[in-house]
Amino acid sequence: MQQKNIMTGSIHLSRAHKDSVKNTVMVALLVSLICSVLVSTTAVLLKPKHLENQLFYGGHRNILQLIEIIQYDMNVEDVISRMDIKVVDLATGEYEENMDISQYNQREAAKDPVLGIPVPEKLDTANIGRRARYATVYLLKENSYIKYIILPVYGSGMWSTLYGYLALESDGNTVAGLKFHEHGETPGLGGKIDDPSWLNQWRGKNVYDNGVPVIKVARRKAPLGSKHEVDGLSGATLTGQGVTNLLQYWLGEHGFQPYLERFHKSEE
Repeated sequence: MQQKNIMTGSIHLSRAHKDSVKNTVMVALLVSLICSVLVSTTAVLLKPKHLENQLFYGGHRNILQLIEIIQYDMNVEDVISRMDIKVVDLATGEYEENMDISQYNQREAAKDPVLGIPVPEKLDTANIGRRARYATVYLLKENSYIKYIILPVYGSGMWSTLYGYLALESDGNTVAGLKFHEHGETPGLGGKIDDPSWLNQWRGKNVYDNGVPVIKVARRKAPLGSKHEVDGLSGATLTGQGVTNLLQYWLGEHGFQPYLERFHKSEE
């Protein structure tokens, strides 16, 4: 009798063990499913906040500073709600919809053997050597229409690489604003590219003339009424020339020109 009880107990323990493993697996799967649903839901709900974090902490806070120059009554939440961030294939001018914007770093991509390409020497007025195949653009809308196109631009100055953003109006030709957020130019000389009074001269200038990028910094004073030139930087001719070179490169055939032409046609 005792032996039978022992055997019966063993059977019960074995079944209990099997049930325990089964239950554990079922609970684990259920928890995983619930977590997946929660993560997906949270991602959707927090998308606006994620964009806000991108604009503030992902390097895009410089975009907000540029927009603040363009429109002085800027409301941050309003700007964020009206901003679209896209990745553009520079060769075709088309949007690359499969690119994860939050993970794409244009600077790092330029160094990558697949995502980056060498710039042909005869086209490399910006003296950058390589560029990414894809670039991030920022579209600020107003009443469902695109009001500003904001393009990242960079190139060599006198002593450093100048990194900035150029804002164009929806015609893809009129400058709405320009701002450099990173450089190592000499304070009081090349560093004058940060001077608000100089930056304000860019507003309303046209970057193209018959499809050719002609926007430039004059060596001295820009001709009165010029549509394409701003005043030169006193004592910093080479920095001014660097600004001219980088803008003409990024607005040219190897830069954003294919995109801007495609954009203009789509808006007609």
